[in-house]
Amino acid sequence: MSNNMDKPSQDECGEESKKQGKAHWDDEALDAFIKICVVETIAGNRPRGHFSKQGWKNVVRKFSELTQRTYTQKQLKNKWTGLKKDWQLWTSLVGKETGLGWDPVKKTINASNEWWDKKVKVNFLSYN
Repeated sequence: MSNNMDKPSQDECGEESKKQGKAHWDDEALDAFIKICVVETIAGNRPRGHFSKQGWKNVVRKFSELTQRTYTQKQLKNKWTGLKKDWQLWTSLVGKETGLGWDPVKKTINASNEWWDKKVKVNFLSYN
């Protein structure tokens, strides 16, 4: 991954960092990020639903060590926010539903067209 080596800036932890390009998220990086976030949550570094300063420092450090990618706290936080939105949408779609299936090849929910039409209308209106 190429880094844009512009002038240094400070991240939310007050540490100097170099401006970087867009983060690339493949399955391996995503899996590592999620596992690290789980470990930090269990360790108590996510009180009141948000990672503490120390929690974010640990996530950034561990992610870099595990993946050899030097993503900034902001890049990791943006991914966290996106995953949280995806999870909220997922739970609103299937949270209390019964009779749905899962297609492991396509990695999609098996449901009728009527079910999808209803969900798209409800979630599209609430998402915008």
